[in-house]
Order: sequence, then C-alpha cells, then structure tokens
Amino acid sequence: MKSNLRLVSCTICLLTAMLCQQIKTYAQQSYLLALSKTDHTLAMVDPSNLSVVARIPVGPDPHEVIASSDGKFAYVSNTGGGQSSEINVIDLLARKALPSIDTRPLLGPHGLEYAAGKLWFSAEGSKSVGRYDPVAGKIDWCMGTGQERTHMIYVTPDAKRIYTTNVNAATVSILQDSLLPAPAFRPPQTGNSPATAAPGRRDWVQTVVPVAKGAEGFDVSPDGKELWTAGAGDGIISIINLNTGKLVVNVDAGVQGANRLKFTPDGKRVLVTSLRNSNLTIIDAATHATIKTIPIGHGSAGILIDPDGGRAFLGCTPDNYVAVIDLSKLEMTGKIDVGGGPDGLAWAFRQ
Repeated sequence: MKSNLRLVSCTICLLTAMLCQQIKTYAQQSYLLALSKTDHTLAMVDPSNLSVVARIPVGPDPHEVIASSDGKFAYVSNTGGGQSSEINVIDLLARKALPSIDTRPLLGPHGLEYAAGKLWFSAEGSKSVGRYDPVAGKIDWCMGTGQERTHMIYVTPDAKRIYTTNVNAATVSILQDSLLPAPAFRPPQTGNSPATAAPGRRDWVQTVVPVAKGAEGFDVSPDGKELWTAGAGDGIISIINLNTGKLVVNVDAGVQGANRLKFTPDGKRVLVTSLRNSNLTIIDAATHATIKTIPIGHGSAGILIDPDGGRAFLGCTPDNYVAVIDLSKLEMTGKIDVGGGPDGLAWAFRQ
C-alpha cells in the first residue's frame, strides 16, 4: 500500500514538473511575425525551426507590424496610400483577429512602435504621429510634424523621444518631451498674495534635420548616440548625432532604392536593404565601409535580427519569401514561405 502511495506521489510530482515546464516554455515562447501584402495575412513563425505555425487574416494594405511588450498582441498598419485609417489588432495567444483600431482623423498609419504600454504610429496622410492607449481603447495624443510623408517611427523606451523619417520632405523629425521655460509675462500680484515663480510647462518640441533624398528606413544605434537613415534616391546614408540633433556626415553607400536599415545588436554592423537591387549591403558602423554585399534575390524590404545577432531575416517582397542570413558566415542559408509579397517583420516575445 505504501509502495503504491509513493508511486502515485512520484507520478503526481513528475506530471506537475512537466506541466510547470510546459507553462514556462509557453510563457517564454517567441515568434517571428511576418506580413504578406499579397495574401493579406500575418504569419507566426517559430524561430527555432523556421516553420509557420499560424496565418491570420489582416487588412487590405498591410505594411508594418509590432507586438505588445508582453507578446500577447500584434498590431498591423494598413497605409492605403495615406488614406486608410485601419490598424489591425491580433490576439497572438488565440491566434485570431480582434476589432481594428480606427485612427481617424489621422490617416495613413504606417510606422509602428510599442513603448511605455502604448502603441505609437506615424500617419503619412496627416503628417503626424499618434499614440493609442490599449487600456482606454482610444488615441490619447498626437502631434503634427508638418513634413511630407511621415513614414517610419522609433520611440525611446522611456517614451520621451520620438524619431521619424519624412520621405518626401527628405528630413528626420526629432520630437522631444521637454520642460519649457516659464512665460516672460506674469500677471501682477494682488492683495497679500505671496509672490510665486511662474511655472514652466511640459510640451513636445520638434527638431527637423535635413537628410538624403527619399530617406525612409532608419535605426538608432544600440547606445542611443546616432541615428542612421538611408536615402532611396541616391543611396546615401545620413548619420545624425542624437546628442546635438545635427547631421554629422553623409556616407555614399551606393545602395540605390535603399528601403530599410538596421543595426546589429552589438552596434558593430549596419544592414541595408533595397527594393531596386538584388543585394543585402552590410556596413561597418565604425569605419562606414561596406563589408560585404550578399545576393538575396530581386530586392528586399523589412529587416529583423535575432536578439543574439546570429541571424537576420529579410522580407524579399519581389521573390515572395523571407530570406535567412547567417551573420557569422555572411551568407543566405534559407528561405521562409510566409505568403506573397512579404514586407514588415517583428518579434513577439511572450512574457
């Protein structure tokens, strides 16, 4: 009898341990998210074996995707030539679409970021950026850039700075949450009221930096000191010092049709894709010299890099696959079928 009880007890302990491990593994699961413009789907890819585990319908013109910080939800922008007002919401746990976000009056949502518990987006058709509060279920802040085709967006983790590229204006906007000085005029004191210092006020301040023509894809260096953006018009990479808010140098990288740009996690290399040529260009971040060009098809757009810097994934839109690049060997090692016209890519890390 005691032997049977011990057996049952051991079995229960084993099953409990296995269940806890499964829960832990599920909780730590990560997915590569990839959009298909042709199929109008979001693919969830297991990065361990590069298999597509789910395809979820999205809107008519999907461009960019981002996941919430806890990895439970994904958001997909539908730009519609600057006239759409739709951001799709995907439940990544249930693997199904939820009611979409209506961004009106902000039109043409494109670039997406998730920071400080909120969704931030650019609005091409309204020359603006906006912020959506998922808890309140509404847009709670927006700011105009006044720049043509405000496109990609980057928000610092503390949500105190926003960077955008403005493609047609050939500029970068730096938006900073700032404490402005007290007004010069103060109402006179009356009666016995004690004199008090006029308070300052918080507001967002924009700095506009001219950059290369057609600047679209960009990234901020891992140390937060530089912003690099590639100009599609002439293949020039503009580098901005983010401490001074000024252009440092233009580097002629020769990447005609440059579309996206991304730093490796260690900050040592910069990857640049183009929709006009067949190569991925890899640049040394310190010397600005091209290290290698890797043939990947007929052009590519979105770039995603493993957190450990081992692999890069490229949305090869003309070739209908996501290319897998080994960043130690600097060669293409595989392809993922996520649907036709792949573009925006993102990670979803389940917390």
